[in-house]
Formats: sequence, C-alpha cells, structure tokens
Amino acid sequence: VAAMEAGAEGRTASALFAGFRALGLFSNDIPHVVRFSALKRRFYVTTCVGKSFHTYDISLLSLLVSFLLGNSVPQDICCMAADGRLVFAAYGNVFSAFARNKEIVHTFTGHKAEIHLLQPFGDHIISVDTDSVLIIWHIYSEEEYLQLTFDKSVFKISAILHPSTYLNKILLGSEQGSLQLWNVKSNKLLYTFPGWKVGVTALQQAPAVDVVAVGLVSGQVIIHNIKFDETLMKFRQDWGPITSISFRTDGHPVMAAGSPCGHIGLWDLEDKKLINQMRNAHSTAIAGLTFLHREPLLVTNGADNALRIWIFDGPVGEGRLLKFRMWHSAPLTKIRYYGQNGQQILSASQDGTLQSFSTIHEKFNKSLGHGLINKKRVKRKGLQNTLSVRLPPITEFAAEETRESDWDGIIACHQGKLSCSTWNYQRSTIGAYFLRPKELKTDDITATAVDITSCGNFAVIGLSSGTVDVYNMQSGIHRGTFGNVHFKAHKGSVRGVAVDGLNQLAVTAGSEGLLKFWNFKNKILIHSVSLDSSPNMMLLHRDSGILGLALDDFSISVLDIETRKVVREFSGHQGQINDMAFSPDGRWLISASMDCSIKTWDLPSGCLVDCFLLDSAPLNVTMSPTGDFLATSHVDHLGIYLWSNVSLYSIVSLRPLPTDYVPSVVMLPGTCQNQDMELSEETTEPSDEMVAYDSPEQLNEQLVTLSLLPESRWKNLLNLDVIKKKNKPKEPPKAPESAPFFIPTVPGLVPRYAVPEQNNNPRQSKVVNLGILAQKSEFCLKLEEGLVNNIYESALSLLKELGPSGIETELRSLSPDCGGSVEVMQSFLKMVGMMLDRKCDFDLAQAYLALFLKLHLKMLPSEPVLLEELTKLSSQVEENWIRLQSLFNQSLCVLNYIKSALL
Repeated sequence: VAAMEAGAEGRTASALFAGFRALGLFSNDIPHVVRFSALKRRFYVTTCVGKSFHTYDISLLSLLVSFLLGNSVPQDICCMAADGRLVFAAYGNVFSAFARNKEIVHTFTGHKAEIHLLQPFGDHIISVDTDSVLIIWHIYSEEEYLQLTFDKSVFKISAILHPSTYLNKILLGSEQGSLQLWNVKSNKLLYTFPGWKVGVTALQQAPAVDVVAVGLVSGQVIIHNIKFDETLMKFRQDWGPITSISFRTDGHPVMAAGSPCGHIGLWDLEDKKLINQMRNAHSTAIAGLTFLHREPLLVTNGADNALRIWIFDGPVGEGRLLKFRMWHSAPLTKIRYYGQNGQQILSASQDGTLQSFSTIHEKFNKSLGHGLINKKRVKRKGLQNTLSVRLPPITEFAAEETRESDWDGIIACHQGKLSCSTWNYQRSTIGAYFLRPKELKTDDITATAVDITSCGNFAVIGLSSGTVDVYNMQSGIHRGTFGNVHFKAHKGSVRGVAVDGLNQLAVTAGSEGLLKFWNFKNKILIHSVSLDSSPNMMLLHRDSGILGLALDDFSISVLDIETRKVVREFSGHQGQINDMAFSPDGRWLISASMDCSIKTWDLPSGCLVDCFLLDSAPLNVTMSPTGDFLATSHVDHLGIYLWSNVSLYSIVSLRPLPTDYVPSVVMLPGTCQNQDMELSEETTEPSDEMVAYDSPEQLNEQLVTLSLLPESRWKNLLNLDVIKKKNKPKEPPKAPESAPFFIPTVPGLVPRYAVPEQNNNPRQSKVVNLGILAQKSEFCLKLEEGLVNNIYESALSLLKELGPSGIETELRSLSPDCGGSVEVMQSFLKMVGMMLDRKCDFDLAQAYLALFLKLHLKMLPSEPVLLEELTKLSSQVEENWIRLQSLFNQSLCVLNYIKSALL
C-alpha cells in the first residue's frame, strides 16, 4: 500500500494515455515555401502546423515527411524559408536548419526577440526579428557574420528580398513605407527609396532584372525599377493589404496578388489590367502564393487549413483547382467514432461541414460536404455561391452503421434549427429528409438532442420545448411522441436522449432536473428520477446498460438503467463538463471539462485513476470501439488529437489518485507518429515501480499457498506407469553395425587393413560390482539429516528440481528393499507433515504423498512407526480440506447471490 501511495504521489502525467498524433492539419497562417530538388527534378512544398512542418511532393501532393520539433520547443513555428538543400524554420528567437526534412543539422541562437523573417543568401542565411535586428549567419559554421540594428520607430523591417543579379545586396521594406538597399559585404547603405507613405507588406522579384513588385498596406502593388528608382506601373485591389505576390514564368506576363479576404487578383503586365479574379480561393487570408518556375501552376495556402494547387490552362487565363489538401477550416463542434473497427472518426465543425477522418491513412479520409437547405434547387439552378442556402453548423449528431447501405445512417441537429438533417456515410452526402414536427411553425424551438437506435431504423429527437419525437430513418415518417396530448416529455429543454440496445427502453433528460424512462414501443412513462442538478449531457453504454450524466454542478452521476438507481457519483471537475466517453468494456468513464482536464474514472471501484491537464480546454472526447485510441478536440483547434491507450502495450497499475493530486500539463501531440519519449518514460515509471514489488512466498500463515512449479512436474506422478506403457516402443531398437569412420590400415607398400586386437586376458573378472549402485542418493542423505535436526528445506528443494521420473525413482528407493530404510521413510513423512503445517507448496505435498502411498502401500501396515506418522498426516490433510471446502462454499454462495439477486 505504501508503494502504491508513493507511486500515485510521484506521478504527474497520464498513466493511461500517451500522445500519438494529430489528424486533419495541413496548413496555418505561415506562408509556405517551395523548393526544387535538382537531383530528383521535382518541386516540393513545405507548410507548417504548430510545431510540425509537412513536406509534399507537388506532382501528387502526397505527404513525404512530417517532422515534429518536439515538446522541448516552447513556441510554434513562426516563419520558414528554404533553399535547394535545407529547410529553415524559426520558433521564438531561435531557428534551425533541417536536412532531408527530418533532422536538425544547424541551430542558430542570438536573437533577443521573436524572428519573423528568414532569407537564404547563398552560403548564408539572413534572419530578422520583431525588434528590427538583422543578423547574417554562415550556415555551416553557425557563426554570426554581420548584425544590423534598426530603430523601430524610424525603420521597422516588414519585408526582405535579395534582388536577382545584385551581388551581396538585399532590399528591405519597412512598415513606415520606405525601402533600403544594403551591401551586406561592405556593410553599407547604398540607397534609400522614399516609398509611397504606406507600409510595405510584400517584396517579390519580377521576371525582369532590376524590377521588383512592392505590396502595400493600402492594397496597391507597385512595379518598381530599383536601378533607376522609377515606378513602372501600379495596380490596386480593394480587398485590403497585399499579403503575397508571385509572377508567372512560363511565358505569360501575369502577376498574382493575395488578399486578407481570401481572394486572388490576376493582373496582365502587358495590358496593365486585371484579367481575372479568383474569389474565395481560401476562406481566410492568403498566407502565401507561389507560381512554379516555368509551369502554369500556382500553389496557395491559408489559415483555413488548406493547401491548394491551381492550374492555368484556360483560354482566358483563369485558374482552376487541380489538387488540394484541406479539412476543417473552423474549430470542431462534435466528434464520434463511426463503426466497430475503430478506423473512422466523424467530425462536425463550425464551418458547416461533416467529415470522416481515417486513423489508418489520410487517403481514406472523405468529406460528406456542407448541409444544404434545398439540394435539388441548387442543382437545378446551378448556384455558384451556396452560402445563402447552407445549413448552420452541426451541434449534435448520432450515427449507426447497421443499415448504412440501405438508407441514411446519420442524424444531425443544427445550430438554431428545428429540423434535423439525415446523412448517408456510404454515398458521402446529405440525405433525403429533414425531420421536424409538422405542427410546429415557430422559429424559437430548436433541436437539442438526437440518437439512433442500434438497429438503424429509428431516430429520436429532443427539442428545446421539451418534446421528444420518434422518426423512421427509411421513410422520414413521424412515428410517435413520448408523452401524450396533455403533457410533454419534459417541462424544460431536452438535454439528452438515449435508447437501449434492444429498443425496449428510452431515456430522456430535461433541463428541469428530471430523468425519465419510457417504454420505447408504446411511448408510456415507466419511471422518473429527480436529479440533484440540471443535466448538461447524457451518454449511454448500451452493452452494459450504464448511463452517464454530466450535471451543471460539475459532477457526474452514473445510473443502471435496469434498476434505475444511481450507482456511482463522481466530483472533482472545476468547470463545465463538455463531453464524456465510455471504454469499450464499460469499466472506465472518461470526462473532459472546461478546466482543461481529462479524467478517467474506474466504475467498479468508483475512484479516479487517471488525470492530466492540457493547454487548451477539450471540447469533445471519444474512445475507439477497439480501445486502442482516445480522440479529442479542443477550443480554437482545427484537428483531432489521438492518444494511445498505454495499457494495451505496457503494464499499467491503476490505483486511486489522492484528493490533493495535482496533474501536470501535457502537450498536444503533433502530426508525426514519432513522439518524444519523455512522456512515455514518465508514464511508465510508476508502472515499473509497481512491477518491481517483491511478493513474499506466503502472504499469510492461514492461507494455503501453491507452488510455482509447472503442472507437468507433479500432476502426472500417479500415471507414470501408464505413460511409460504408452510410450514403450513396439520393436526394440536395432544397434547399427559398428564401423570406424576411417578404416585403419597397416603401413607398407601393399595396402592391408589392420585387424582389431582381441583382449585375451583370462584374469579379468566378468562379475559386475554392485557396490557403486548401493550408494545412497543425496536426497536420502538430506532426509537422514532432517531426522536429526528437523530441517527439511534442502531435501524439498532437491525434490523440486527433479522431473516426474526422477521423483518416482527417489521415492521408490526409500524402501529397505531398494537401499533405503524405515527411518528414511519416516523422515519423508515428517517432511510432508511440515509442508502441510506451513501450508506452503500445498499441491506438491498432496502429489508426493499420493505417490508415496502408491509405491509403499503393502509394507506400511507392517511398520508401527510409519503407521503413527500416517495417522498424524491423515488428520492434517482432513483439517486442511475441511477448511478449504468451507471457504469454497462461502465464495460460491456469494457469487450465486450476486448473480441472482436484484440489488
């Protein structure tokens, strides 16, 4: 017990769950970088998500490498750059160079503020921080070559560019609007461009020498000749500041400019006019856009978690979407595992989409799309902008795969909507029905809770008015309402609905604090339970019939739907409980709260067995049907985070956590499967302490203790003669003719074989000496010693090392006819009596005594000393068996009572 308490106090991280990886993250607001591999003749694009960056092959847009900087890095990646060999990523005031996209080869430290600009410069790299301190580093020696400090109030660097053919020169743009051209080798300011009185946001080299494009905060793009300080042309976009600029280099004089609202403007440099607009290319600001060298492909990324490649093969120069990697662009509202194989996770988001994630590989991901109010009208009229007919975000959904090939198997309720939509997972589209009561016309009533029966035929929908309706999933027809015309199911809003696995019982929870049990078939109220507080959510484990209720007072109540009584109550959360999940076997209840904690409660013991904190509050939690992963989603996060169940692949000793237990903050897993080992080591350390506990040979003197020997050593001692008879060969083995490998020859010119010498010594005796066989074995000697000092441990240890045949030989040799004596047999019986008195090696004592009686039963009655010992042993054996029989009967009675009695 002391070791268990010490282990619980020393543990601060999760003992059950270890971070595995994140799903559905592809891009953020950091501009991507494109590099060309001269060896493989391919383009690669690198995007970053948090502390990870991904490298994709542009030809297929397939993920090649995903690298996680590690939990030791305190901040996310803030900017990136790349040349033909290395990828540079900055995090905080440090940046590193990565070779082969997966190993850190150089690390540069020296900045005091966060780095926000990186510019490769031959064998050097230029970094600029938010304090406008510019440092030039030698890449391979990691030494500082030059440092320039600018006054932020006069010239705060916002953009950097190395103009083509300008040796040792860089062009700097500032938030004040001016530009400066520097020679970094001589450390001289060559020229200052007055600018256009607005801040510079982007600098990009044009295909022509001496010409650069300058993006401004005002939305203007200035094409400027830096050699003569002359403006060649100006363009203006009304979408806000210019976020990024790129030029086509495949023979078309086209410039693309990004905007904060997700639109891209395409400008013809010869005609000096706007030729096309790519509206809603991203739902958020364009973080970066790059035309591939000498190819009609444009790569874009944004904070909407999307990476897209556009191809310009149309006659007017418009771009069409060629490839993309994208997923949810807004935080998630609900996640649940779909199916019984534990490989798909359904997720709903605030962007209005319903997606399916695969935990195996992203190629199995699929999108069920946006919910549309009138899908046929959109198809008939061919509406391009479907924002006006899209459904609001999904707040709750329930799914069942039983009849997914026959009709819709997903039901979802939407924010502020009365009608619930059906979805078809197999066709990956919204279904044919919108389920809502026909008599209700008001917009004040909304759907708040949904569930689908295990057969997939019926959907149960709870409304904010307190009404609970049942619909047929195949036809969409209303099949009844819980309650009657005189009273609704609940006086307040319905917070949860659930149906058992046999469609016999339905359970509903209302905001007025009542939990009601209904007959599912005739919709009649069976029982009502008053709760201590208003329920927040409800979850049913159908296999075990256990119902979990999260209450508004931050506590959890667990009920048995068969007895309709509260069986467990848990408290400990300091904030609203957002979601709960049961383990597949129903032993654990996992709860996620706004206090940024995830707690695991052991239902049989009623104790808290695991708890860990996160830096972002968990909104949803769901457990895999196979029990291998726990999936979570968090506030302001776009991805799904998987946590592996440590108890499946290592020994975890669960014990109750103390009331004053203070968990530590665990970092969210990255997009890579290879995580840092610090967490796993910390997780397994308490378990190792529990495994190292040495159990005594006997827990208590009153307990019967069995030996640790395998059954083959003692179970077949009485049947050795039968086993030997069965294994006896049918024919005696034939001895092979003896012949030497090398036949001896007599030396000489003529080869002759040597005749073996015959032993003709008549004095050699042919009588076998039996004196050697008459020697006593070591076991007999130990028994004789035990008869004197009454210590039999050494004799017993010798007997334990022998096999069944050896044991029989030793016991047979105890008789006087085989070289033993009556005193040795008496000593053996005393050894068995010692084993029965101590209640150790109980199985061996019974087996050895049975074999002894079988071998020497005929001579035992003729020896009074042995009869006296056998009488003592008989009383000991009978006493031990009577005690064991009473304990067995007591245990069987308790088990039968628990199985049959209604508690």
